[in-house]
Amino acid sequence: MTQALIDPFARAIEYLRVSVTDRCDFRCVYCMSENMQFLPKKELLTLEELDRMCSAFIRLGVRKLRITGGEPLVRRDIMTFFRAMTRHLDSGALRELTLTTNGSQLEKYADDLYAAGVRRINISLDTLDEEKFARITRWGRLPQVMRGIDAAQKAGLRVKINTVALQGFNEDELFTLTDWCASRDIDITFIEVMPMGDIGNEDRIGQYWSLKDLRARLAERSALTDLPESTGGPARYVRVENTGQKIGFITPLSHNFCESCNRVRITCTGEIYTCLGQEGHSDLRAPLRASEADADLEAAIRAAIALKPKGHDFDYSRQKVDGQVSRHMSHTGG
Repeated sequence: MTQALIDPFARAIEYLRVSVTDRCDFRCVYCMSENMQFLPKKELLTLEELDRMCSAFIRLGVRKLRITGGEPLVRRDIMTFFRAMTRHLDSGALRELTLTTNGSQLEKYADDLYAAGVRRINISLDTLDEEKFARITRWGRLPQVMRGIDAAQKAGLRVKINTVALQGFNEDELFTLTDWCASRDIDITFIEVMPMGDIGNEDRIGQYWSLKDLRARLAERSALTDLPESTGGPARYVRVENTGQKIGFITPLSHNFCESCNRVRITCTGEIYTCLGQEGHSDLRAPLRASEADADLEAAIRAAIALKPKGHDFDYSRQKVDGQVSRHMSHTGG
């Protein structure tokens, strides 16, 4: 048996998030600047290299693989990669293959994703108001995403909505969003905005809406019961007692979730970030390209895991963006 990946704090690394592109067809204001300079193609891992990278991690004990971007479905021929990963599901080595998407391409790809073995997807959606959606995504159009959600559910994919909680933007839609999700049998997870990347004139502190406050508002309308379950990510879940709906909270600022972190992230250029909220990273592209054998790559993976920190330092409590990291969220893949 290949020795599992265990970090310095005795956490088994079983969850890999892989960015397959830094490009996106949206320009969400909390994620990237409007005039992004994207990476040249030669710097990105090829689809074949992505396959080798992911397969190496799966050999080393990764059981959940999430594909991210940018927007992963804008990567040319990306379904070739998804179909290649199906073999790990068929063998039982991989328990789950999934992705996070903005939903813009789901109308085209939902059936293909299901055929490749994907059963659950996360869709980023911060508002149900068409004008506000266009404003926060800059380039996005809500009807296109709604058609994508319809297509995903029709294909048999279980949909979860990820909503970034933004003060002064979607506070007034808290119950609109949760009720809409309940009506569609869709789970929803709220996420605190994270201090990542230079996004121009956007005010991180002004955007920040603590999920403690959001949860308190939900509790005014219905009793909430904490649930012990986990989907392998950082979300904590509650059940809304008057509807049975499940709602998640990802709270990197108001409640640090690092003690149970079993995740690492690979960028589209082959860098490994063992913590979303730290700058430290290691290069896996060089050992990947240095040899057709994977011994050097596996050694580099183990060396990177040995450097995984205990936690991140995101903090807004002193009214400044402590713990801010310079890279955009789209670079690491969320």
